[in-house]
This record gives sequence, structure tokens and C-alpha cells, in this order.
Amino acid sequence: MMNKQSVWFVTLFSLILVLSIYYVTLNDSSLQNILENISNSDSAPVSVNVEESSLLVALRVEEDENVLKEMENYQSILLDSTKTSEEKSNAYNSLMALNQKKGEEEKIEKKIKEELQLESFVKVKNDTISIVISKQEHNSTLANQIIRTVQNLYDKEKYITVKFQNA
Repeated sequence: MMNKQSVWFVTLFSLILVLSIYYVTLNDSSLQNILENISNSDSAPVSVNVEESSLLVALRVEEDENVLKEMENYQSILLDSTKTSEEKSNAYNSLMALNQKKGEEEKIEKKIKEELQLESFVKVKNDTISIVISKQEHNSTLANQIIRTVQNLYDKEKYITVKFQNA
């Protein structure tokens, strides 16, 4: 049975996800206009330098849209009074697994960024981890280093693929 606290958590998580997607999809000119309006009121110069690959942004937005659709589906099951408690429990567990998967992907991206100074997109599905790196240079030594770095996060062996895309 769902309690109010769980429903609030899911609702707030959804709101945060929607706002994150909105922020990621803002184009540079809109962001620049917002920052100019803020700087006009403060009269302090502000410089913005966005360097993330548009490919990585596109992959993230696509993945976030898929996650959002899944979350909406699970939320509709949770809020439907005609569903059984078993269906609601399964939907809640799936929603929590989705949240955990998203956290795992972010942890891997952060680890790659910290240790190797590379921008990446990570997708985790069961024991398979797919990594897309935005870099001109494609070499097997770097790919092996990325695989070792990610595998060190796990006790159990994972199937890890690295794909390089031109920045």
C-alpha cells in the first residue's frame, strides 16, 4: 500500500526530472539571454562557456524522455484505484529500480569525468554498460582504461562497451 510520503517523493522526483530536462534542452542563446538579464540587474560581467558535445546532449535528452515516459506509466499505475496492490507494488519497485539505474549511470559518468577528464554518456541495462565518449581521438588504450575504471566500481564482472564519437 502506498503512503503519502512515497507519493510525494515520486511527485517531487518527477518535477526535478522535468526541470532537469528543461535545463538540458535550453539552447545557448536562451541561456545567454537569461544570464544577460541577471547580469544587467547586478551589473557584473558574466561569461558562459558550454563545451559539452551536442551528441551527448541529444543522447541524454532522448534517454531522459524515455525514463520520463516509463515513470509516468508507473505513476499512473500507482495512482489508479482499480489496480491491485500487487500491481502497485510492482510499479513502485520498478520506479525505484529506474531511479537506482539513473543514479548508477550518473556515478559512472562522474567517475569518468574525474579520473579521465572525458565527457561521456552512460547507459546501464542489467549487466551491460554502454559508454559513448565525445572525443576526436579513438584508441584502444583509452578504451581499455575506461573499461578498467568502470569495472573497478563493481564486484561482479560487467559487459562494458565503449564507443567514440567525434566531438
